[in-house]
Amino acid sequence: SSGKVVIQRPDPPVVGKVNHHSIELYWDIHNVYQRIGPSNTWFKFSIEEEDVKTRMYGNVYCGYSKQHVVEGLEPSTSYRFRLKVTGHDGECAYSPVVTVSTTREPMTVEHLHRAVNMNDDATVLKILHTRHVKADVPDKLGFSPLMVAAQRGYFRIVQLLVDHGADINQENGSGKNSLMLACFAGHLDIVQYLRRQGASWESRDRAGCTAMHWAVDGGNVKLIEWMIGDGCEVDVKDFCSQWTPLMRVSAVTGNPDVARRLIAAGADVNVKDKDGKSPLMVAALNNHERLVRLLIEKGADGGITNEYGIGISEMAKAFNRQNMVVILEDMKKEIL
Repeated sequence: SSGKVVIQRPDPPVVGKVNHHSIELYWDIHNVYQRIGPSNTWFKFSIEEEDVKTRMYGNVYCGYSKQHVVEGLEPSTSYRFRLKVTGHDGECAYSPVVTVSTTREPMTVEHLHRAVNMNDDATVLKILHTRHVKADVPDKLGFSPLMVAAQRGYFRIVQLLVDHGADINQENGSGKNSLMLACFAGHLDIVQYLRRQGASWESRDRAGCTAMHWAVDGGNVKLIEWMIGDGCEVDVKDFCSQWTPLMRVSAVTGNPDVARRLIAAGADVNVKDKDGKSPLMVAALNNHERLVRLLIEKGADGGITNEYGIGISEMAKAFNRQNMVVILEDMKKEIL
């Protein structure tokens, strides 16, 4: 004999902890391959993983340790490993193959948010049924799954979340709740459903805005009519600017159809904000012609002045709103 070491066939690696993305393997538990003498005479261990497509083996570990954790694996997937033992002279032996499957991926809040965003009610239901995930955990922007579904108009998902204990009054960072978000987005069916579940018209965000402030920004006239019919207050002032919903229309959208509904429901056309501005002034400065005509027709005071005693025509001139100056002069004549 040439003095070559014949290496006996090693046992397959022993499987330790397994989860959805890693598998722990260890080997040589009986110390067959002892480390005796200088390190260049030690046995070397390799863990090899089979590639499913090519049926070839590739190294996932090589060294003198007797354990290794294989990371970065896919959940619910089967993997095949074998142990290779190499002597100092290059002789080697392979163990039988061991097959191990990773576990299922645990359901997390991220999965719930992803399913809600994709309007995938079947997956939402499956996740809520596991009871591992609370229905109210917010995403990175502070929106709960219910807020997202309410804003996007996903009625079935709104129902599922509420049925599984989602809090309809939960607020995001700016104090907006699901009702306000649904009002802004104009989803009448969801607004009606949230009201049946006890959502209140009285709630306000951090700036003191109500669902009506948000509904007028969204401009869904049919929704606004329903809200008025359902007893939602039309003339509440916010905390910051003391703006009513009618002031918001004058500043933001200039939508005369929305303004007409608010005025019919009792909105004050001559309300003053914290700087003494009226809806008519704000509408004129924002160039909302049709709204300016409507406000004057509904009794807005054209002679009103701001805190510095400046009237609407002067303001319009100062802001170079020539068309407004003309409208205001014309309407004055009509009134006279």
